[in-house]
Amino acid sequence: MDLYLARHGEAQAEDQLTDVGRRQAMLLGERLRSVPLTRVHHGPLPRAAETAAIVGQYLDGVPIEADEAAGDYVPFVPDPGDVPAAFAGWVRAMGPADNELAAAAEERFTGTGDGATLVVTHNFLIAWLVRAALGAPPARWLGMTFCNAALTLIRYTPQRPPSILLYNDQSHLPEELRWTGFPPGLRP
Repeated sequence: MDLYLARHGEAQAEDQLTDVGRRQAMLLGERLRSVPLTRVHHGPLPRAAETAAIVGQYLDGVPIEADEAAGDYVPFVPDPGDVPAAFAGWVRAMGPADNELAAAAEERFTGTGDGATLVVTHNFLIAWLVRAALGAPPARWLGMTFCNAALTLIRYTPQRPPSILLYNDQSHLPEELRWTGFPPGLRP
């Protein structure tokens, strides 16, 4: 099974896609047009739903559905003393984790089922699912950042560990549409 993960396009504070975000979603849809996707899940917030709807215009007959497990939530909150000092203040300010949704996301979107699935979601969930695929400790989702409309691809194969085939890939976006949603201090 192939799990394609895409962060929503660039959005405004009101949670609607910007013109840049809509263009990013169109280019993501064009890139995924030839992928034999069997389904698309997206988070319930407008920025993920709008991105998925635009991408869906490029996919012939692929069902698209909202899923709370693909939403914008904190999957795990470590003890502030267990993370690097740079993360401690941020961890203290986090709301509570939604462990049930994080577990539901792992159950629904990962594994060795058939076909290819796209999940249009948010940064935290992509980081959480990549962390799970790598078998990394729960706190390791911190520090993974994904750009708007970037693709991450995890392949699940029976009797093998998951493989990360793409990570934060933006090759479908022209230079002026890359690196949105990424902290300026981390941009290459």
